[in-house]
Amino acid sequence: MTEYRIDDLAREARVSVRNVRVYQDRGLLPPPRKQGRTGWYNDSHLARLNLIGRMLDRGYTFATISELLTAAHYGLQVKDVLETDDPGSRWKKRRRAARLTIAELKRMFGAQTTEANIARGTELGVLVPAGEDYSVNNPRLVEAAQVLVDAGIPLEDVLEQTAAVRRDLSDVAARFVAVVADRYLAEGEPLELDEAKVSDIARLVDQMRPLAHEAVQSLFEEAMEEEISRALERAARQLGETPGSASDTNTNRASWTGQG
Repeated sequence: MTEYRIDDLAREARVSVRNVRVYQDRGLLPPPRKQGRTGWYNDSHLARLNLIGRMLDRGYTFATISELLTAAHYGLQVKDVLETDDPGSRWKKRRRAARLTIAELKRMFGAQTTEANIARGTELGVLVPAGEDYSVNNPRLVEAAQVLVDAGIPLEDVLEQTAAVRRDLSDVAARFVAVVADRYLAEGEPLELDEAKVSDIARLVDQMRPLAHEAVQSLFEEAMEEEISRALERAARQLGETPGSASDTNTNRASWTGQG
């Protein structure tokens, strides 16, 4: 991944250094990686700057951009912002929850808050050391882990499943990107791309991102439905029941999925 000093980043994004700093101060742009006194930005910062520029061109205010970017970061959708009377308080609450002390982790996970599990969570990037506390880049992962642990699933198993799912999703993301990359970047062939073509590729990949997200979400929901049905059938067989009655199965299924 390419890294940039702030001057280089501003030039690539066609904005001023002052604007880069303003976006950072307003929380729209993540901080750079610090090495000594130098801040190093990467392609994700460049993509974020380009996105901010497009949103400003469409007339979005800094406040609206901040809400939408925060919602996207936590896996929420636009409707989640619009359906909240005071979205500002919601984001503040989430940001507060994005920093946890050891005491808070112990309240959430009890005796399973071991050094080994904390180290594994750090290795996976779920927990990021921040002094004596830990930052959480994705609070929803921690919330989901707490629900599973409360249901009796060992935290160690939850962490291993997190690692496995991340690997699986990395493969899925690679497949979507390859749809574009393989077309323009055929391995072993001479690269004949000008700056405009590279920009077109980046824009196409960016446009594909929300479509890929929707496709994966839809397919995942279908897969979950199928797996839940199979699990209910196994449970029914183990109880000596016949998974025959549709009403019984639907009643049980609703309790599993939280419906009804």
